[in-house]
Formats: sequence, structure tokens, C-alpha cells
Amino acid sequence: MKVRILLAALMLLAAVSHASAQASVTAGGRVTSPDERLSVVLFAKDGKMKYSVTYDEQPVVLESEMGLVANICDFSNGMSWIKTDFDKVTKDYTMAQAKASRIHYEANRMDVDFENASKQRITVTLLVSNNDVAFRYSLYRGKNDNPKCAVIEREVTSFRFPDGSTTFLCPQIGPMQGWERTKPSYEEDYKADRPMTERSQFGLGYTFPCLFRLGDSGWALVSETGVSSAYCGSRLSDYDPARGYTIAYPEQGEFNGIGSATPGLSLPGSTPWRTITIGKTLKPIVETTVMYDVVDPLYEATQPFKPGRYTWSWLVWQDNSINYDDQVQFIDLASAMGFEYCLVDNWWDKNIGRERMAELSRYAQSKGVRLMLWYNSNGYWNDAPQTPRDCMSTSYAREREMRWLKSIGAAGIKVDFFGSDKQETMRLYEDILSDANRYGLQVVFHGCTIPRGWERMYPNYVASEAALASENLMFSQRHCDMEGFELTMHPFSRNAMGTFDWGGVVMNRRMGRDNNSGNYRRSSDTFEMATGIVLQTAVNCVAMQPNNLGELPQFELDFLRALPTTWDETRFIDGFPTRYAVLARCHGNDWYVAGLNGTDQPLTLTLDLPMMAGTTVQYYTDRPAAKTPNAIPEAELRQLKVDKKGRAKVTIQPMGGIILVK
Repeated sequence: MKVRILLAALMLLAAVSHASAQASVTAGGRVTSPDERLSVVLFAKDGKMKYSVTYDEQPVVLESEMGLVANICDFSNGMSWIKTDFDKVTKDYTMAQAKASRIHYEANRMDVDFENASKQRITVTLLVSNNDVAFRYSLYRGKNDNPKCAVIEREVTSFRFPDGSTTFLCPQIGPMQGWERTKPSYEEDYKADRPMTERSQFGLGYTFPCLFRLGDSGWALVSETGVSSAYCGSRLSDYDPARGYTIAYPEQGEFNGIGSATPGLSLPGSTPWRTITIGKTLKPIVETTVMYDVVDPLYEATQPFKPGRYTWSWLVWQDNSINYDDQVQFIDLASAMGFEYCLVDNWWDKNIGRERMAELSRYAQSKGVRLMLWYNSNGYWNDAPQTPRDCMSTSYAREREMRWLKSIGAAGIKVDFFGSDKQETMRLYEDILSDANRYGLQVVFHGCTIPRGWERMYPNYVASEAALASENLMFSQRHCDMEGFELTMHPFSRNAMGTFDWGGVVMNRRMGRDNNSGNYRRSSDTFEMATGIVLQTAVNCVAMQPNNLGELPQFELDFLRALPTTWDETRFIDGFPTRYAVLARCHGNDWYVAGLNGTDQPLTLTLDLPMMAGTTVQYYTDRPAAKTPNAIPEAELRQLKVDKKGRAKVTIQPMGGIILVK
């Protein structure tokens, strides 16, 4: 081991030989990926912990800072290297609600110990797999077994990308803003391909995940995973030319000012993992599983939780549909389509009442459908008026509510309006999940933060919204016009790092109950059906309306009846954020290739599909739209021959889609 450390130190000193002669550089270590293409160097320089990342010897993260400052210690200055240890990590595990069902993880691990001027120790742990870097900090108790806890006041971790890199980012908004003071909720507009020097819209940096285009040399996706009740959620700051982007903690005003903006840590203890996914193309970004690879389940599932599809009246019929008779229509729709669930949204306790909800649940089960019920997370942290309120905010209220939900045979809950990344809020998420697991309930979050490894950490967690989702089609024609831009962004950022309950496969042409009024959908039916494959969540909303049963072509109904929501494998085929996306997913023995064109021009592509080589596949596509106002491409089902080399030439109409099924 001493020989390995000496060799690592010599390699490190060579790697930082560009440093000025006056700079004080001490050894730390260098760790590479199993395929040796990705490399991370960690060292102390002028009393600061520094790191850099290269891929194929090209810079990805330029020399950047590591470290943190706590109320009991300062690990941002006066740092010196103590020792370096190396190990290999191999892990095989299965998942039921993510982009792949069987995951094999291999990484090289490096633990580097530093100490500050007061001889306090910190360990930086790096896990480097073929396209992913994950790192975290571990703190310890002192010589007399004290202190046993710390408050992390700030983190100095930074990310300096090469000059000329551009960004695909969602800005962080300030606390207690927006409708009924419910923000931040990760629902702001992405800006695409912008210079790093452009300031964020609200001056508060950017929500994770953060996508960077590294000129012509590749892509990097920065995020975090492993956030539980033991820490807060974080984000990236605005860009600083000297330091790059830095880790930022929540604003103090979030959660109505309740709880600290800085996290508390029990000692010994570790921070969450910071992650960087890197690739020459977008393939590693779309296919990454790093958010699950470096975490472990926090508890066992009390029962198997069943993936599936659900109907949802509120998306188009809105609040007035939350009555017994309308919900029966959506239960009947779910039953007719073979869907597993029906979501009953806000105000059900007022408009239907608990006794009739129990009756409604019995009716649903008689039709082979189970209910999921909406809840307000409040509490005291915003002004959202929808009920049920005050049912999820305390342990005794949850105990009472979840016991009742189990008694009526409900399958799960959707909890809304959180608006914070504070540790206090993360504790609420975890408490809801843990309590729901005890009563056999699945959980969806809306008006919320992104998941951070939660699919693996919490086995009854289903998905989060955490984006401008399809409910906005109802609220604004602008969002109908922007749907292509938004839904071709998420496979490369938001959905790349976690399951995404975006609100559904929308089949009404207009956003009105009669399908003849309201905002105009700009996307084709094929586009909408393809979103059910391009975007991933294990319990997926197919936002059909009862009228669709008599309006949609039979081949569309048949496709939606057979739409899977779980995947054994995911492959990136082609795409560019906010323009188009083509993904392939495998379910059992069947492959689905789906593409979205988010632009106003036809897109002709030659796809490389080795999994379909030499076969004739079902091909869902679109005819060009009629040259009349508000016309959209019309879907059609054909057959397509994929040549022996796995190549298939396709044209995706403006705001259209394709689906190939083998």
C-alpha cells in the first residue's frame, strides 16, 4: 500500500506541475475510472484543497476548490495532506422504478485525508466509474470524543468549466414567491445554450441538475444524491469568473423561515454526494445511474409496490371534477384502458367526503382499479388553500390518515406544495415516505424538490414533479407552444437524475372538458404517446379524458393500453437538449424506440438501432400537418424495415413524434 501511495503522489505532482514555482503543492492522489478515460486529481495547494477532472486527457473541471466551513472547524484554509487510500468498488443491485432494472456498478475509490491548522481531520471520498465522479466529505469527533455534532455553515466546493462552455440551466427562485407563496418548486423556465457569464434570472443561481456543454469536447451534468433528513438540498451559485460555480444552500426565508438554512451533521458523519457525469456525447448523461450507485436503501419495503398507469381528471376538468360522479367516469376510463390507478385530486375531503371516498374506493377496486389521493403538505409553510391540509405535517396526523387510507384500500398518495430544500423539509419528505411505507402506500411529490437517489433510498417512493409540467398546458397557451422545448430538455437533465411525474400523456387536442375549447395543443398524438417512453416514471399518468375513448383511433388506444412503465434497459439514440430526443427502452423482450421533435421544422434522422437490426417493426409516425390554423400532424401506424446493420431512416414532423416497437 505504501508503494501505491508513493506512486500516486508522484503521478499527482506530475499532474500539477503546471502550478507556479511559488505555489505550495502537497500530495493527495489521482484516481481514474476502470476504463482509464476519466481522471480526478486531488491535492492541497497553498493551504486549500483543490481538484481537477479530465476525460480523454481533455479538461472537464479546471482546478477548483474543495472543502467546507463548520461551526467547529474550518476546512477551507490551512489544509495539508495526511494520507491516501485506494480501493475498488463493485455493486450489483436491482430496481423496479428506475431507468434500468439490473445495474452493475464498478468504480475506483480514493479516500484522501487532510487536516487543518488545528489538526482537525476531514476525508474526501471519491468514487470514479467510467463516466461518473461522485465525492463527499466525512467529518469526525475530536480527541476527547467531542464535539459530537456540527453545523455546516458553507461549502466551498466549486466547479470551473473550460472557457466557452455553455449552459442548460433552470434558475432558482426566491422563497415564498409565486402562487400562494408556494415557491421555490423547481418550476422555472430553462435557458438553453447560454454563456456561463449570463446571470441567473433571479440572482440565486440554479437548481440541480445542471447541464454544461463543453464546447466540442463533450458534456457534463452536475448534481447531488444521497440527501436525506441528515442534510439539506443544495444548488449551484451564479457563475464567478474566478471560482466558477459553487455549492449554495437554501435561502433562510424558505419554508416560511422555519428551520435553519444550514445543515446539521451528527459526528462522525458524511455529506451527500456531489456528482459529475461526463461524456463525449449525451449518451452517458441520459443513461447514468450514479444517483443510485452510491446510495443504499434506508429501509425495506413492507410489500411489493406496483408500477402502472393512472387517470387524472384534474389536469383538464380541474377542481369542478372532484365530485363522486366525475371520479366514477375516470375510474371507468382507467378500467376500460386496463390502467392500474386513478388519482383523485384536491378538495376530495370537502366535495366527496370521507365516507363516500371509502365507497368510491370500493367501486374502483370492483373495476380492477385502485385510488391514489392528493394531499396538501401543510403545515405552516405557504398559503395554498387546497384540502386536505394538516394531514401530512405531523406524525400523529399522518398515523391517523395513513391508517384510514390503508383501511379503504388506497394504493398511494400525492403530496403537494413543499417549497424548500432546507433540512427541515427533507426531514418532512423522509417522514412521509417512511410512514407511508408502514401502511403500504406509494408516494408521489408535487410542488417539490428533485429526487436525490430516493428511488433506491426509499422503496415506496414513486416520482416527483420538480419541473414545469403538463398542468401548465391548461394555464397558458405559451406552455402549449413551448411543450416541445420543455419536454426535449428533461431527458438530458431533470429526468436523467430521477423519475419524473410530469403530469401525463395528454390526448385531448384542446385543454377543455369538451375538447373544443381552451388552449390548443401544438404536439401530435404520436408526440404525446412517445413522451410515455422518452420520459420515465414507474407510475405514469396517461392523461386521457373519457371522450378520448370514442375519439382516438383504435391503434392509439391499443398502444396506450399496452404502454409499459418499467424498463430493464435505457439507451440514448440521438438528440440535443430543447430540440429533439430519441431514446430506446427495453421492457422484457420488447424494445421501444421513441422520438420527440420539439422544433417547428421536420427532422430527418438515420437512427442506429442494433437491437432491431434486420427486423420489421411497428412504426408510429405522423403525416405532415394541414396548412390551416392550429393544425397538428396526424398520427398513423405503419411498418418500417430496419436494415441488417440496424439503421433506420425516419422523419419526425414539427412538434411530432415517432415510436418503433419490436
